[in-house]
Amino acid sequence: MAEFFVHESSYVDDGAQVGRGTKIWHFCHVMPGAVIGERCNLGQNVVVMPGTRIGNNVKIQNNVSIYEGVTLEDDVFCGPSCVFTNVLNPRSHVSRKHEYRPTRVKRGSSIGANATILCGVTLGEYAFIGAGAVVTSDVPAYALMVGVPARRVGWMCQCGERLSIGAGKAACAVCGTTYEEASGALRPLAQPRHVG
Repeated sequence: MAEFFVHESSYVDDGAQVGRGTKIWHFCHVMPGAVIGERCNLGQNVVVMPGTRIGNNVKIQNNVSIYEGVTLEDDVFCGPSCVFTNVLNPRSHVSRKHEYRPTRVKRGSSIGANATILCGVTLGEYAFIGAGAVVTSDVPAYALMVGVPARRVGWMCQCGERLSIGAGKAACAVCGTTYEEASGALRPLAQPRHVG
């Protein structure tokens, strides 16, 4: 019995690594050199290119392409039809493969449906990118980003709830994690006993 599931309409090329418990659904293509962790879920029509790394428990919804240079750490969520790039100034007639810029999505981040992440940026841990946003620069940990171009409009708890900051502090009403805001950054003070 296979350690991971691949739908009969999908292709996992020789040289790709897929972790235990991962599910690869309809019309996907995982290319040689791609590394996918354990307990991931790839929805319909997902392409994972060579030179990509996907951590454990990553959820990639329908119609997402993970291009060379993209790293998704553990517990990342990619909403339907979100977009990654790997070149800033593409031209069909000019090869820019040597100019790929790495993109890193840190642990626990969520990217909303139809959001675009330009190459060369890092999304901090537990960042939350709203649907349709266009991210053009690095995103702080726990930041809630919306708009075109994306701008920070608040902070999100690691459990996915919006935080209300008062006097530089916040406590999640759902999971109880407490945070401190200083110098444009948010850091947890006390972790919840249990989330989920």
